[in-house]
Amino acid sequence: MTTTYRPHTTRASYDTVAADYHTLLKDELAKSPFDRAVLGVFAEQVRDGGGGAVADLGCGPGRITVHLAALGLDVFGIDLSPEMVAVARRVHPHLRFEVGTMTGLDLPDGSLAGAVSWYSTVHTPLTELPVFFREFHRVLAPGGQLAMAFKAGDESYRLSHAYGHDLDLDVHRFPPDRVAALLTESGFVEVARLVRQAEGPYEKTPQGYLLVRKPE
Repeated sequence: MTTTYRPHTTRASYDTVAADYHTLLKDELAKSPFDRAVLGVFAEQVRDGGGGAVADLGCGPGRITVHLAALGLDVFGIDLSPEMVAVARRVHPHLRFEVGTMTGLDLPDGSLAGAVSWYSTVHTPLTELPVFFREFHRVLAPGGQLAMAFKAGDESYRLSHAYGHDLDLDVHRFPPDRVAALLTESGFVEVARLVRQAEGPYEKTPQGYLLVRKPE
């Protein structure tokens, strides 16, 4: 198990599984009332703040992106994997998807009304999360909202096979208190948090959600 973020192996793994990942998970949000509830609160907060551009960071094949668009947000997706972006563009041709990295977003300072990181930091060690959080803070406008979902816990493991393919991924679970503290240290103000128990065939441990905002 490595203790550093490995973007090259992460990209290669998701390039490999992109089509099957979409097929297997495309309907999972419909089975996740907590996910929909948190995303719904996030969308309402963005709209109440006057709206604006929203980025789905680590969007994969766009399943969260299209849901946020249905909630009335002006949303686009960014993902490290070109194959994931290709699937997203094919499945959701009415939305915008770009290849990019969350540690160096090709976005101006303060250009977003909101951002979502939905399980997109699970391959990042806890000690490296501040690099991501500072970049999220940079691209959000004052008052901008950030919604995060992650695997709750304090264990890490190597994922060598999933979605019908051999992979090379480190997967990290995070203590919610520690994630909240790192977000605060990165300049965010906590709005709400939720931890729920595992449900469905793909979850083995509790899941965490955090809603934070960039101060005005």
